[in-house]
Amino acid sequence: MFTLEIDGTAVAVINSDEASAKDLFTCDGFKEDIRTMTTGGKPLWNGTSALKVRAATEDEVEIFEDALAEDDGEGDFVDDARHPDTDSDDEDEADIVFLVDIDEDEDEADA
Repeated sequence: MFTLEIDGTAVAVINSDEASAKDLFTCDGFKEDIRTMTTGGKPLWNGTSALKVRAATEDEVEIFEDALAEDDGEGDFVDDARHPDTDSDDEDEADIVFLVDIDEDEDEADA
């Protein structure tokens, strides 16, 4: 597993190999997502800080595994047009768990 770190803060963990983690964490669609997602009212990424991908720590792996164990699979997943090559083959998909609290989108909170 690998962790995305921004300005010294571990932001997300992915269960993939290093090359896939780097590809996903640095693709344009994901970078746009983390520029618009906020934690504590601040963007996860300012658009200029380095995106560091490193091996996940034991604590990060545990958080990841706990989050997946709690996931009931009933999420509001929607295909992202910025990632057209994704297949629905579950065994090849990588899961991402954010290690920071993501602020709720006001539109989602009103739904």
